[in-house]
Amino acid sequence: MLFCHCSMCRKVHGSAFRARARVKTADLRWVRGEKLVKYFESSPGEHRGFCSVCGSNIITTFQAKPHEIGLALGILDDDPGNRPVCHVFVGSKAPWYEITDQLPQYEEFPPGHTPPHSAKGDA
Repeated sequence: MLFCHCSMCRKVHGSAFRARARVKTADLRWVRGEKLVKYFESSPGEHRGFCSVCGSNIITTFQAKPHEIGLALGILDDDPGNRPVCHVFVGSKAPWYEITDQLPQYEEFPPGHTPPHSAKGDA
């Protein structure tokens, strides 16, 4: 789990950052509403899924990594039991927002992170 400050996440979520988790596709179980999710390709090989009823950003899928998704944490009703561990893409964070917690901050991806594609962006 992390906070992404890239400009794409900020604009899609209308906020200073996106709280998101990397989830194994095999661990995701839809309870209802899966057919209401509509996708668009936001970057080559990345598809953002939105609720076609309310417009909420729900998930991001990656063609290069079909075994994982990016899950927008703001959609969860219950406590997932984990907490975000860092801030990424702080090099492009909103200039009006100050990060005040003690989590590690990275200009782009953290060291050792392999992005789902070669472009920068959705963490």
